[in-house]
Amino acid sequence: MSTNTLIALVDGSAYSESVCHHAAWIAGKNDWKVKIYHVMGRRDRIESQDLSGAIRLGARTALLAQLTELDEARAKLAHEHGRAILDDARTIVEGDGAIEVETRLRQGDLVETVTAKEESGEMVVIGKRGEAAALAMEHLGSNLERIVRASHRPVFIANRAFKPIDKVLVAFDGGTSSLKAVDYIARSELFVGLRVTLVFAGKDTPEMRKALEDAHATLKAGGSDVDIEIRSGDPEAVLGEIIIEGAHGLLVMGAYGHSRVRNLVIGSTTTEMLRSCRVPVLIMR
Repeated sequence: MSTNTLIALVDGSAYSESVCHHAAWIAGKNDWKVKIYHVMGRRDRIESQDLSGAIRLGARTALLAQLTELDEARAKLAHEHGRAILDDARTIVEGDGAIEVETRLRQGDLVETVTAKEESGEMVVIGKRGEAAALAMEHLGSNLERIVRASHRPVFIANRAFKPIDKVLVAFDGGTSSLKAVDYIARSELFVGLRVTLVFAGKDTPEMRKALEDAHATLKAGGSDVDIEIRSGDPEAVLGEIIIEGAHGLLVMGAYGHSRVRNLVIGSTTTEMLRSCRVPVLIMR
Protein backbone atom coordinates (compact mmCIF):
# COMPACT_ATOMS: atom_id res chain seq x y z
CA MET A 1 0.00 0.00 0.00
CA SER A 2 1.34 3.40 -0.98
CA THR A 3 1.92 5.85 1.86
CA ASN A 4 3.09 8.83 -0.24
CA THR A 5 5.51 9.67 2.57
CA LEU A 6 9.27 10.08 2.63
CA ILE A 7 11.23 9.41 5.84
CA ALA A 8 14.20 11.76 6.34
CA LEU A 9 16.71 11.23 9.16
CA VAL A 10 18.55 14.26 10.52
CA ASP A 11 21.09 14.86 13.27
CA GLY A 12 23.53 17.66 14.04
CA SER A 13 25.95 16.78 11.24
CA ALA A 14 27.04 18.76 8.20
CA TYR A 15 25.03 16.33 6.08
CA SER A 16 21.63 17.15 7.56
CA GLU A 17 21.04 20.19 5.37
CA SER A 18 21.80 18.10 2.29
CA VAL A 19 19.38 15.43 3.54
CA CYS A 20 16.65 18.08 3.78
CA HIS A 21 17.25 19.48 0.29
CA HIS A 22 17.34 16.01 -1.26
CA ALA A 23 14.21 15.01 0.66
CA ALA A 24 12.42 18.09 -0.66
CA TRP A 25 13.53 17.32 -4.23
CA ILE A 26 12.36 13.71 -4.03
CA ALA A 27 9.07 14.59 -2.33
CA GLY A 28 8.38 17.38 -4.80
CA LYS A 29 8.79 15.11 -7.83
CA ASN A 30 6.65 12.35 -6.31
CA ASP A 31 4.06 14.58 -4.64
CA TRP A 32 4.90 13.03 -1.26
CA LYS A 33 4.91 14.50 2.20
CA VAL A 34 8.08 14.39 4.31
CA LYS A 35 8.29 12.96 7.80
CA ILE A 36 11.51 14.09 9.50
CA TYR A 37 12.96 12.06 12.37
CA HIS A 38 15.65 13.01 14.85
CA VAL A 39 16.57 10.08 17.08
CA MET A 40 18.30 10.86 20.36
CA GLY A 41 20.65 8.17 21.60
CA ARG A 42 19.87 6.28 24.76
CA ARG A 43 22.61 8.23 26.54
CA ASP A 44 20.43 11.34 26.12
CA ARG A 45 17.26 9.88 27.56
CA ILE A 46 15.78 11.10 30.80
CA GLU A 47 16.47 8.61 33.51
CA SER A 48 16.62 8.70 37.27
CA GLN A 49 20.01 7.57 38.47
CA ASP A 50 20.34 6.09 41.96
CA LEU A 51 23.58 7.57 43.24
CA SER A 52 22.88 6.87 46.91
CA GLY A 53 25.03 3.75 46.88
CA ALA A 54 28.04 5.85 45.94
CA ILE A 55 27.27 8.62 48.43
CA ARG A 56 26.36 7.18 51.80
CA LEU A 57 27.28 9.95 54.18
CA GLY A 58 24.58 12.44 55.12
CA ALA A 59 27.02 15.29 54.60
CA ARG A 60 26.96 14.55 50.88
CA THR A 61 23.21 14.67 50.25
CA ALA A 62 23.56 18.15 48.77
CA LEU A 63 25.97 16.79 46.15
CA LEU A 64 23.51 14.00 45.32
CA ALA A 65 20.78 16.56 44.72
CA GLN A 66 23.08 18.62 42.49
CA LEU A 67 24.03 15.59 40.41
CA THR A 68 20.38 14.68 39.96
CA GLU A 69 19.55 18.23 38.88
CA LEU A 70 22.48 18.17 36.46
CA ASP A 71 21.22 14.95 34.84
CA GLU A 72 17.76 16.43 34.45
CA ALA A 73 19.20 19.63 32.96
CA ARG A 74 21.28 17.67 30.46
CA ALA A 75 18.28 15.60 29.40
CA LYS A 76 16.18 18.75 28.98
CA LEU A 77 18.92 20.41 26.94
CA ALA A 78 19.25 17.34 24.71
CA HIS A 79 15.49 17.39 24.12
CA GLU A 80 15.56 21.10 23.24
CA HIS A 81 18.52 20.54 20.95
CA GLY A 82 16.64 17.78 19.13
CA ARG A 83 13.61 20.01 18.70
CA ALA A 84 15.81 22.80 17.32
CA ILE A 85 17.31 20.39 14.76
CA LEU A 86 13.82 19.35 13.66
CA ASP A 87 12.61 22.96 13.43
CA ASP A 88 15.59 23.88 11.24
CA ALA A 89 15.00 20.82 9.06
CA ARG A 90 11.33 21.69 8.61
CA THR A 91 12.27 25.23 7.55
CA ILE A 92 14.70 23.94 4.90
CA VAL A 93 12.26 21.41 3.41
CA GLU A 94 9.33 23.83 3.36
CA GLY A 95 11.57 26.48 1.86
CA ASP A 96 12.21 24.25 -1.17
CA GLY A 97 8.55 23.99 -2.17
CA ALA A 98 4.96 23.47 -1.14
CA ILE A 99 5.67 20.26 0.76
CA GLU A 100 3.77 18.90 3.73
CA VAL A 101 6.17 18.24 6.60
CA GLU A 102 5.83 16.41 9.90
CA THR A 103 8.55 16.10 12.55
CA ARG A 104 9.20 13.37 15.09
CA LEU A 105 11.60 13.33 18.04
CA ARG A 106 12.45 9.86 19.27
CA GLN A 107 14.81 8.27 21.78
CA GLY A 108 16.59 4.96 21.40
CA ASP A 109 18.44 3.18 18.61
CA LEU A 110 18.31 4.80 15.16
CA VAL A 111 18.14 1.53 13.24
CA GLU A 112 15.41 0.15 15.47
CA THR A 113 13.42 3.33 14.86
CA VAL A 114 13.83 3.04 11.09
CA THR A 115 12.76 -0.60 10.98
CA ALA A 116 9.76 0.17 13.19
CA LYS A 117 8.63 3.14 11.09
CA GLU A 118 9.71 2.30 7.54
CA GLU A 119 6.34 0.79 6.61
CA SER A 120 4.92 4.30 6.90
CA GLY A 121 7.31 5.57 4.20
CA GLU A 122 8.17 4.92 0.56
CA MET A 123 11.87 5.72 0.93
CA VAL A 124 14.42 6.53 3.64
CA VAL A 125 16.85 9.45 3.22
CA ILE A 126 19.99 9.60 5.36
CA GLY A 127 23.33 11.41 5.22
CA LYS A 128 26.48 9.48 4.33
CA ARG A 129 28.05 10.37 7.66
CA GLY A 130 26.59 11.27 11.02
CA GLU A 131 27.47 13.92 13.56
CA ALA A 132 30.02 11.66 15.28
CA ALA A 133 31.87 10.83 12.05
CA ALA A 134 34.92 12.49 10.61
CA LEU A 135 34.88 13.71 7.02
CA ALA A 136 37.55 11.22 5.96
CA MET A 137 36.60 9.52 2.71
CA GLU A 138 36.96 6.01 4.14
CA HIS A 139 34.71 6.65 7.12
CA LEU A 140 31.00 5.93 6.79
CA GLY A 141 28.39 6.87 9.34
CA SER A 142 28.22 4.20 12.01
CA ASN A 143 24.53 3.53 11.35
CA LEU A 144 24.55 3.69 7.56
CA GLU A 145 25.41 0.09 6.72
CA ARG A 146 23.10 -1.13 9.49
CA ILE A 147 20.21 0.82 7.98
CA VAL A 148 20.94 -0.45 4.45
CA ARG A 149 20.99 -4.01 5.78
CA ALA A 150 17.85 -3.62 7.88
CA SER A 151 15.58 -1.49 5.69
CA HIS A 152 13.21 -3.04 3.18
CA ARG A 153 12.61 0.34 1.54
CA PRO A 154 14.92 2.09 -0.93
CA VAL A 155 17.58 4.05 0.95
CA PHE A 156 18.74 7.37 -0.51
CA ILE A 157 22.17 8.36 0.82
CA ALA A 158 22.85 12.08 0.55
CA ASN A 159 26.35 13.41 0.08
CA ARG A 160 27.52 16.58 1.79
CA ALA A 161 26.07 19.16 -0.61
CA PHE A 162 22.88 19.22 -2.67
CA LYS A 163 23.12 19.77 -6.42
CA PRO A 164 20.34 19.53 -9.01
CA ILE A 165 20.16 16.06 -10.57
CA ASP A 166 19.48 15.54 -14.26
CA LYS A 167 21.58 12.46 -15.10
CA VAL A 168 21.43 9.09 -13.35
CA LEU A 169 23.92 6.23 -13.48
CA VAL A 170 22.53 2.73 -12.83
CA ALA A 171 24.97 -0.01 -11.83
CA PHE A 172 23.69 -3.18 -13.51
CA ASP A 173 24.91 -6.75 -13.04
CA GLY A 174 21.80 -8.75 -13.93
CA GLY A 175 21.18 -9.66 -10.29
CA THR A 176 17.91 -9.36 -8.40
CA SER A 177 18.77 -6.02 -6.82
CA SER A 178 19.73 -4.36 -10.11
CA LEU A 179 16.62 -5.73 -11.85
CA LYS A 180 14.53 -4.32 -9.02
CA ALA A 181 16.28 -0.96 -9.44
CA VAL A 182 15.43 -0.89 -13.15
CA ASP A 183 11.80 -1.70 -12.47
CA TYR A 184 11.65 0.97 -9.75
CA ILE A 185 13.10 3.64 -12.04
CA ALA A 186 10.66 2.75 -14.82
CA ARG A 187 7.68 3.17 -12.47
CA SER A 188 8.78 6.15 -10.37
CA GLU A 189 7.90 9.80 -10.94
CA LEU A 190 11.26 10.67 -9.45
CA PHE A 191 13.09 9.76 -12.66
CA VAL A 192 10.77 11.43 -15.16
CA GLY A 193 12.82 13.81 -17.29
CA LEU A 194 16.18 12.42 -16.14
CA ARG A 195 18.75 10.88 -18.46
CA VAL A 196 19.60 7.31 -17.42
CA THR A 197 22.79 5.37 -18.20
CA LEU A 198 22.91 1.62 -17.60
CA VAL A 199 26.44 0.44 -16.82
CA PHE A 200 27.88 -3.05 -16.62
CA ALA A 201 31.48 -3.47 -15.45
CA GLY A 202 32.89 -6.77 -16.67
CA LYS A 203 33.13 -9.07 -19.66
CA ASP A 204 30.82 -8.34 -22.59
CA THR A 205 28.88 -11.58 -23.12
CA PRO A 206 25.74 -12.29 -25.17
CA GLU A 207 23.86 -13.11 -21.96
CA MET A 208 24.77 -9.83 -20.29
CA ARG A 209 24.05 -7.80 -23.40
CA LYS A 210 20.61 -9.43 -23.61
CA ALA A 211 19.96 -8.57 -19.95
CA LEU A 212 21.03 -4.97 -20.59
CA GLU A 213 18.82 -4.69 -23.66
CA ASP A 214 15.85 -6.02 -21.67
CA ALA A 215 16.55 -3.46 -18.93
CA HIS A 216 16.88 -0.76 -21.59
CA ALA A 217 13.47 -1.70 -23.00
CA THR A 218 11.89 -1.59 -19.53
CA LEU A 219 13.25 1.90 -18.90
CA LYS A 220 12.24 3.15 -22.36
CA ALA A 221 8.72 1.86 -21.75
CA GLY A 222 8.69 3.89 -18.57
CA GLY A 223 9.53 7.04 -20.52
CA SER A 224 13.27 7.39 -19.79
CA ASP A 225 16.01 8.36 -22.23
CA VAL A 226 18.52 5.52 -21.78
CA ASP A 227 22.11 4.75 -22.75
CA ILE A 228 24.01 1.48 -22.26
CA GLU A 229 27.70 1.26 -21.46
CA ILE A 230 29.83 -1.85 -20.96
CA ARG A 231 33.37 -1.52 -19.65
CA SER A 232 35.90 -4.03 -18.43
CA GLY A 233 37.46 -3.46 -15.03
CA ASP A 234 36.65 -3.37 -11.36
CA PRO A 235 33.10 -2.10 -10.75
CA GLU A 236 34.26 0.46 -8.19
CA ALA A 237 36.77 2.03 -10.58
CA VAL A 238 34.47 1.88 -13.62
CA LEU A 239 31.52 3.47 -11.84
CA GLY A 240 33.71 6.20 -10.38
CA GLU A 241 35.17 7.02 -13.80
CA ILE A 242 31.80 7.21 -15.54
CA ILE A 243 30.26 9.36 -12.81
CA ILE A 244 33.00 11.93 -13.33
CA GLU A 245 33.12 11.68 -17.13
CA GLY A 246 29.36 11.94 -17.58
CA ALA A 247 28.67 14.42 -14.77
CA HIS A 248 26.03 12.10 -13.35
CA GLY A 249 24.26 13.47 -10.29
CA LEU A 250 22.96 10.20 -8.80
CA LEU A 251 24.11 6.58 -8.64
CA VAL A 252 21.48 3.84 -8.34
CA MET A 253 22.61 0.37 -7.37
CA GLY A 254 21.53 -2.78 -5.63
CA ALA A 255 22.66 -3.52 -2.11
CA TYR A 256 23.89 -6.92 -3.26
CA GLY A 257 25.33 -8.54 -6.35
CA HIS A 258 23.64 -11.72 -7.49
CA SER A 259 26.23 -13.87 -5.67
CA ARG A 260 26.14 -12.08 -2.32
CA VAL A 261 24.86 -13.59 0.92
CA ARG A 262 22.06 -11.13 1.55
CA ASN A 263 21.47 -11.77 5.23
CA LEU A 264 25.05 -11.11 6.33
CA VAL A 265 26.70 -8.16 4.58
CA ILE A 266 25.95 -5.66 1.89
CA GLY A 267 27.96 -6.24 -1.27
CA SER A 268 31.59 -5.14 -1.34
CA THR A 269 31.04 -3.00 -4.42
CA THR A 270 28.15 -1.24 -2.71
CA THR A 271 30.21 -0.57 0.42
CA GLU A 272 33.15 0.78 -1.59
CA MET A 273 30.93 3.07 -3.66
CA LEU A 274 29.28 4.43 -0.52
CA ARG A 275 32.73 5.29 0.81
CA SER A 276 34.16 6.89 -2.30
CA CYS A 277 31.23 8.20 -4.34
CA ARG A 278 30.94 11.98 -4.49
CA VAL A 279 27.28 11.98 -5.56
CA PRO A 280 24.16 10.67 -3.78
CA VAL A 281 23.51 6.94 -3.95
CA LEU A 282 20.10 5.25 -4.06
CA ILE A 283 20.32 1.70 -2.72
CA MET A 284 17.78 -0.93 -3.67
CA ARG A 285 17.26 -4.14 -1.68
